[in-house]
Amino acid sequence: MIDTGLPISATENPLGFIYGEGMFGPKVEVRHLEDIRKSLMDPKCSGPEDLYAIAMDIGRSEDLEAMRERNLLFASCNYNYGTMGREPIRSQGHIHAVSPSCGASTCELYEIWEGSAIIYMQEYAEDQPGRCFAIYAKAGDVVIVPPGWAHQTVNADINHLMVFGAWCVRDYGFEYAGVRAHHGLAYYPIVKDGAVDWVSNPSYESQELIRRAPRRYAEFGLEDGLCLYRQFEKDPDRMLFVSRPQTAERQWQHFEP
Repeated sequence: MIDTGLPISATENPLGFIYGEGMFGPKVEVRHLEDIRKSLMDPKCSGPEDLYAIAMDIGRSEDLEAMRERNLLFASCNYNYGTMGREPIRSQGHIHAVSPSCGASTCELYEIWEGSAIIYMQEYAEDQPGRCFAIYAKAGDVVIVPPGWAHQTVNADINHLMVFGAWCVRDYGFEYAGVRAHHGLAYYPIVKDGAVDWVSNPSYESQELIRRAPRRYAEFGLEDGLCLYRQFEKDPDRMLFVSRPQTAERQWQHFEP
């Protein structure tokens, strides 16, 4: 993995993480194929039973108080490889619920640690999904999903684990109703000739899919070449736009990933 700023390593069998000295972290939660069938292109497909492992609330012990004071949470995810029918391993998709602490939906700040990922996002989980983006990211890349957008995470390499870290609000919650009502998001990722392609979900009105690489997020004060956790250690207030999205209201207007 890249330098994550943490003494952490990912494990394949079982999917999970090993925490090093001076670090806190929970027992991982594992998402299974049965958990996401309703959002798949083929709900009856076969695939790995264990799809991905999530460790919510990790970090260095000396940073926990600063994280709690800012209502921030750092998480890590370890994605299996392979396919679910024609689809690569992915999450089912959700919207970040309104957090009581800030009274708003919040963003998510991704950093890919190992492998390659596609962060898919659309403005709405309604019949008209609005703008749709597929952001192709590799180890070291950073991607922001803005507040209120429906999104999912895809392992873009069917032969390799994909691991990432993410800054989130501490009192997080997820909304699934719109995604499940449409049997997934507006585009399904499929594996074609060993790479990921896309097919539209007929439950939505037709909308163009914009595919691109990650961009720089200088407007949020993020630094190039320094991992997200070390940026927090350097300046804990730098990540406040995650837990207090109203402080970045100008940046969210006309936001593009």
